[in-house]
Amino acid sequence: MKVSIGEVVLPGDYCDEIFSVGKKSKVIIGPGLHKEVDRVYITKAGVLKKKNPNTYWVDNYQKRYIPARGENVIGVVVQKAGDIFRVDVGSSMTAALSYLSFEGATKKNRPDVQIGDVVYAKMLVACKDMEPELVCVDSNGKKGRMGILSGGFVFKCSLNLVRKILNPNCPLLDSLKNEWPFEIAAGMNGCIWIKANTMRETIAVGNAILGAEYSSDEEIKAMCSNIATILAGHVS
Repeated sequence: MKVSIGEVVLPGDYCDEIFSVGKKSKVIIGPGLHKEVDRVYITKAGVLKKKNPNTYWVDNYQKRYIPARGENVIGVVVQKAGDIFRVDVGSSMTAALSYLSFEGATKKNRPDVQIGDVVYAKMLVACKDMEPELVCVDSNGKKGRMGILSGGFVFKCSLNLVRKILNPNCPLLDSLKNEWPFEIAAGMNGCIWIKANTMRETIAVGNAILGAEYSSDEEIKAMCSNIATILAGHVS
């Protein structure tokens, strides 16, 4: 069945608009889409979305992460195998992370990575015929915000919630940062790491994020205000 941007789609549907645009300029197709010779087919149930200029994907509710190249993820180191660390990112298999994938890493200057450490990394290789591969540096060899996440608290949520809070139009993070300082790293694999000044504030941020999944913008703002009031009362 032929579909358009913004419609509810099912596996097997196709979108001629994406294919026609791809003939004239570069098109990026994300999760839920697959290009054949003469069409772009839908592989997931959800809503077909577009981000200007020419990025397309299917927005759907899921908890199982399917690795996609270029996405930032949060994982836990579960094994050391020679020069490779095995990282659990919530997919069907663990991802490989080389010790050379850290800023400034050499054979003599190895990063201090232990089993159980939480890492924030970028998906470098994501192919159904190969194991996922992670890096903790950007294209310039700089770590930026990636690397080992020390302290804090990690919890899992739906992939849909991660996309929601990372949306610039979502008021959640802006409302929270106006109330108290905290650090956050959100992985596209449904893992979120947060760290505030106290454990009480860290848990409050986590509860606010989980409570925002099915809330409107007005409800999110009211919830953040209520949490700030309760925390202020405990402090006083």
